[in-house]
Amino acid sequence: MASPPAAPATNPTSWPTLNSAERGALRELLIHGPMPRAEIARRLGISRTSLTRVTRELMEHGLVSEGAAELNGTAGRPGELLHVRPQGRSFLGVNLTADRLFAAVTDLEARVLVSHDEALDSGGVEDTIAQIGRVRERLVKGRPDIAAAGIALAGDVVTSTGRQIVTESPFLGWRQVALADLAEQRLGVPVATENDVRCLTAAEHWFGVGAGFDLMALITVGFGIGFGLVVDGKIVTGGHGKAGRLDHLPIDRNGPLCEYGHRGCVTAFLPNAAIVGAMRTPGLDYEAVVALARSGDPAAVRAFRDAAYALGVLVATLANTFDPEKIVITGEGIPVAELARSEMDSAIAATLHPTAAPVVVDIQPFEFTEWARAAAVLAIRDRLQF
Repeated sequence: MASPPAAPATNPTSWPTLNSAERGALRELLIHGPMPRAEIARRLGISRTSLTRVTRELMEHGLVSEGAAELNGTAGRPGELLHVRPQGRSFLGVNLTADRLFAAVTDLEARVLVSHDEALDSGGVEDTIAQIGRVRERLVKGRPDIAAAGIALAGDVVTSTGRQIVTESPFLGWRQVALADLAEQRLGVPVATENDVRCLTAAEHWFGVGAGFDLMALITVGFGIGFGLVVDGKIVTGGHGKAGRLDHLPIDRNGPLCEYGHRGCVTAFLPNAAIVGAMRTPGLDYEAVVALARSGDPAAVRAFRDAAYALGVLVATLANTFDPEKIVITGEGIPVAELARSEMDSAIAATLHPTAAPVVVDIQPFEFTEWARAAAVLAIRDRLQF
């Protein structure tokens, strides 16, 4: 299949003003891939004449192009497919942890073009924004500038009177920070801010294994336990920006205490630190416990089995509550699903409602760059007002 021909953009870096139909057409192509004009018009509920105007604008902005023909199986001339031009714009994604900054520049289809990570200078708001500015300059050197940026972090983010506010980020010690506004002043491009797990959920929904599903859930396992949910194609944030708090779901009333004093909850078994703590051996880290479990060490195997059981209960609880089409599990702690998959599956079977549909679980490999890529997806979605 021939590659779509290049199309000149009216402005090669900044994001153009698009109307709702133009944004909708671009969203359909981003999520579902190349398709003929007639199919886009059908999905958007507009006439072909209207779509002609829409596609003309998108082409003039360098965001889409016509490419290979569709073989429709009937006589007559095959229709040309519309494609997203990935090189049409670039986006910066930044993920902030307690002590590091992860950054990536992606194209319009969220493919990582270049990435970088470094220690946070101080963790203060002003210092962090200045550091993001320097990282941006480093990443775009010798390449087109970014059209927009997204910043993801662990914590609560709400939109109030049109402003995105980080109401609390415990790892960074931030409260009531208008991070998007402050970063926008420094970077000179539109900036969006969101909880990191919601960003990752959105990335999987548009550009990953969740593409095309109207109802999907995502669980992240690692330093902590995160949960994201897509309903009717949209990310659920909750009435107070706190949706997804399932990390203290009770598992075993006789189990260990978590750091908040909850006995036998998911957090007491599943995070990396809980697995290490179950060993009761000073000097071990998570990678060492993984190695011990793979070698058959009884204590390490038991710790991962307990963690996998907690994960299975969490998966089944999500399935019972929301009936998702797919549940994605990812994060730096996914060895738990590899080392004790049978324990996870048995917990799902024991907890799942007897009449529930079978649970489709998709375990995805993970690299820390994914957090930064997900923040770039936030920027893309924000420009499309979705």
